[in-house]
This record gives sequence, structure tokens and C-alpha cells, in this order.
Amino acid sequence: MRRQSGIVGDAIARSPPFVVGRLSLIHDDCLRWLEAQPNHSVHAVVTDPPYGLVEYSAIEQEKLRRGKGGVWRIPPSFDGAKRAPIPRFTVLTATDLDVLEQFFATWAQRLLPALVPGANVVVASNPLLSHIVAGARSRAGLERRGELVRLVMTMRGGDRPKHAHVEFADVSVMPRSMWEPWLLFRKPLDGRVQDNLRKWGTGGFRRISASRPFGDVIASLPTRPSERRHAPHPSLKPQAFLRRLVRAVLPLGCGVVLDPFAGSGSTLAAAEAVGYDSVGIERDQAYFIMATRAIPSLAAMRINGD
Repeated sequence: MRRQSGIVGDAIARSPPFVVGRLSLIHDDCLRWLEAQPNHSVHAVVTDPPYGLVEYSAIEQEKLRRGKGGVWRIPPSFDGAKRAPIPRFTVLTATDLDVLEQFFATWAQRLLPALVPGANVVVASNPLLSHIVAGARSRAGLERRGELVRLVMTMRGGDRPKHAHVEFADVSVMPRSMWEPWLLFRKPLDGRVQDNLRKWGTGGFRRISASRPFGDVIASLPTRPSERRHAPHPSLKPQAFLRRLVRAVLPLGCGVVLDPFAGSGSTLAAAEAVGYDSVGIERDQAYFIMATRAIPSLAAMRINGD
């Protein structure tokens, strides 16, 4: 449990909310914040949480910011390009995994009352940990609705055995990761889908066009350097991907999108760009400050297809 210090349950000195356009960013712990929210006040969730919790503990974040690594793998620069750090989830202990499951079960339990019936909950995950996170949310009462695949080449996997790369030159310890899972959940409906849509405005996904439904596989490039310059967060997702996803989660284009792990605010920026109301919660003060600076620039960016 010691390694989880700084993630849940401890007091934080909160900064004033950041409000611009149709979004609000709040500096708080999401579990505490959710407890205070009125029932039926959130229409969708899109979030990229700390996959293993350990990597966003105060101890590991301090190591990351000093360039010491810790649980984070810090790739070397290549041709002058500085690549984003990557958390190493294979180092998690059995205790870490138990804490992970408990945290996301508690999070789902506190989230449920705030959701309207039929609200979509879309959560980024990792192939090594998604089964734990998905099980915790299902047991809390959210309906599993499938999985969205973000097709993207990452830096995970593909490496030869450490200290034996010459001896086993034709061996990769793990496959090179070429996709990212986003878990799809829904709060149970109030009646039939059409009844729920009429009453709550939720219960499905917004189509891309009249002839093209929203699909569960999205081809995606890595986050552009121009976006990382505004928001140098280690888990920053590209606006092109987020805008497509955020637009889809409100089937009638109305409601409030919540990101309870807001990070650099990229989900809020995407919601602002597509014209949705949104609320983000971020407990880390450094990332909260980063988000207040990054959101306006990210939201204003022109993306192919906009």
C-alpha cells in the first residue's frame, strides 16, 4: 500500500476551478468529488486513467520529473526526437494489482449515481491490465458493452531478452504493441433504448453520418509533436482520435461529458472543439496547471476532418 501514497485518500490543497468556454476543470480527487455530485448529472465519461495507479503515485511522478525513470521507461532520443516515457506494467506486484482492482471498483460505485441511465463510460486501458479494470467495473454495476480498438503503433513490446539480445537475436519477449484497448461500459437503461433516448438523451453512440455508424476500430497516429509542445503529458492522446470518440458518446449531441482523470485536459479540449459541455477532475497540481495552459491551444487546433 505504501507505493500508492498520493493516489487516493490523502488531502490536497486545491486550486480554484478553471472555467473557459463550455468546460470546467477542477483540482480535486475524483473519488471525493464524485461523492458530492447530484444524481443524474453526467451523460457520458471519456477518460484515460492511470492504468496501474503506481505510475501516477507521488513517488513515481517525482522520479519521472527528475528523469530517473522508476516504473517509467524513458526511451532514448532518436534523430533528435524525444519520445514520451512509457510505464512498465510488468513490474507491478500482486498487491499493486489488488489495489488497482479495489480502486476502480470504488470509482465505479461512486460514479454510478452521478450517471444518467444509458450513459456511456469509455475508459482507456492496457492489454496487460484491462481484464482487472473491466471486472471491477462490471461488478460495481456498469454494463460491459464491448471494447474500442485504437490502432496505433506504440513503443511497448518487441524487445529482445534483456542482457541476452545477441544470443537470442530472433526472439521478442512480448509482441510489439500495435493497438490500445478502450473499454466500453454503460449505465443500465431506463426501459428500452428509445425510451431512454427520449427521457435522458443517452443509450447509444452518435453516428458519423446517416450512412455510417460509429465503429469500434479507429486508426490513429501517435500524438503529434505540435500537441505535445502544448501538453507534455506522458499519456497524451491525439486530438484527432479524442474528438471522434468524444463526439460519439453523446448520441443526440447533448449532455455533459466527464473526464475524472483529466491529466493535461485533452479530453476537455476535444469536447470544446466539438461543442459539448464538459467537466474534468485532476488531482495532480502540476498537471492541473499544465491543463489550464494547454486546453485553449489544443481546442483551437485544426485537425484533418474537422
